[in-house]
Amino acid sequence: MIYQSFAQLYDRLFDQELYKRWLDFTLENRQAVTQGNCLDLAGGAGRLAIMLAQHHLDVTVADFSSEMLSLARQHADDANVNLNLIETDMRDLSNLPNYDLITCYADSLNYLDDLAAVQITFSQVYEHLNDGGIFLFDMITPHKTDIEYPGYMYNYEDEKHQHAFMWQSFSDDDIEHGVIHELTFFNQLADGNYQRVSENHFERAYSMPELKSSLNGAGFAQVEISSDFGQKVATDTDDRWFFKCQK
Repeated sequence: MIYQSFAQLYDRLFDQELYKRWLDFTLENRQAVTQGNCLDLAGGAGRLAIMLAQHHLDVTVADFSSEMLSLARQHADDANVNLNLIETDMRDLSNLPNYDLITCYADSLNYLDDLAAVQITFSQVYEHLNDGGIFLFDMITPHKTDIEYPGYMYNYEDEKHQHAFMWQSFSDDDIEHGVIHELTFFNQLADGNYQRVSENHFERAYSMPELKSSLNGAGFAQVEISSDFGQKVATDTDDRWFFKCQK
């Protein structure tokens, strides 16, 4: 390859400490699921899935990106961990079995087009949980999209000046609680020149009543919402909410 894929660059720069916090949140809220099967939706490069597998769960990673799943296979092999990898859209899990635990983190649900798509996903998850199974996920909030993200900028360059990353966020004026992220990587090639890799990402957030209603509509009657990886009571000024739902 002339340059690394966007998936590889994204995986390299993602804050690894967040995976440890998602792991702790999952282990604290998995109820009696100690050796059952787990589906990690939008599991990407498999970082969390590997940690869950190391805690004796039978883990399946489902992701829309074949590149991310390829990275997950590499990471699993390096960690000597067995993962089941499936390329699929989280809105259609019809070919998958039922699970004791389903997770979906890194605000992956915020990337869906609208609330209808979110509810379809909730319904698919409910249908693919065993009785008493747990669904754990997080989502960024309207406070994050409307207050914190507009005008946000982040720039990174490694010590050897081989890789640089630029991130800018803007409000989407056409979508309520919508935000657009412009992500650009510069990767140094063997000849000293730089290859530019860029993508635009779109996210949208929803109010707590909307999400509760969608979860109830999918069949979830037991829903707990918190912030700070389950450590605090959820409020309207949080930047991310954490959900625990039981079938």
